[in-house]
Amino acid sequence: MSTAPLSGDIMKAPRGWLVIYVLAITLASTVTQDVCRAPNGKDGVPGKPGRHGRPGLKGEQGEPGASGIRTGIRGLKGDQGEPGPPGNPGKVGYPGPSGPPGEQGALGPKGSKGNPGNIRDQPRPAFSAVRRNPPVSSSNVVIFDTVITNQEGPYQSQSGHFLCAVPGFYYFTFQVVSKWDICLSIVSSSQGQLRRSLGFCDIHSKEQFQVVSGGTVFQLQRGDQVWVEKDPAKGRIYQGPEADSIFSGFLIFPSA
Repeated sequence: MSTAPLSGDIMKAPRGWLVIYVLAITLASTVTQDVCRAPNGKDGVPGKPGRHGRPGLKGEQGEPGASGIRTGIRGLKGDQGEPGPPGNPGKVGYPGPSGPPGEQGALGPKGSKGNPGNIRDQPRPAFSAVRRNPPVSSSNVVIFDTVITNQEGPYQSQSGHFLCAVPGFYYFTFQVVSKWDICLSIVSSSQGQLRRSLGFCDIHSKEQFQVVSGGTVFQLQRGDQVWVEKDPAKGRIYQGPEADSIFSGFLIFPSA
């Protein structure tokens, strides 16, 4: 339907007819659209399956599941297997503390009588030394530098010490000449530690010859030492041709 040739006539028509004419054209256009619309199309054919996508990221670990219920019956204990090969020895541990002493055992049978001893076969250490020209020393040890007797060599004239090589009981004595106040001691040591010290003093103000002496018995072990020591303030000893000072010692009997 075409309405173009009527455009000029419509403009010239009366106003009432103009309204009717517009309504007629609108209705005709609506009818024409309804008659000319095409039907809806059909669904297309499904396409081919696509390719598999890439693997996704690993998911987080889930929470532990609940323990399963034990439904089986516990079997009987099996037989003991054969022992395996011995293992390597372990490291030696630290020694433990010493245990308390045990009870005294029963007295054993009497032994057979030994051969008679000979005193000539026994060690007999003994010495005597005088003070003549002792070396200059800052020590308080009195050095008796000239040896008279030194049986088995127990006395050391360089240091003034007696060194015990035979355990036993020893007697020591000294006589020292002086013109002044003097104090001396007989000293013994064991393993470098002072053990005993016996002091002897003589007070004199006339500057005449006097003798201070002392003696004692010590029980000594191997390695013990004995010497004479002077007081630093009162230890001036006479040294000259008129009189001598002497230090002596000897073994009384060895220890059993």
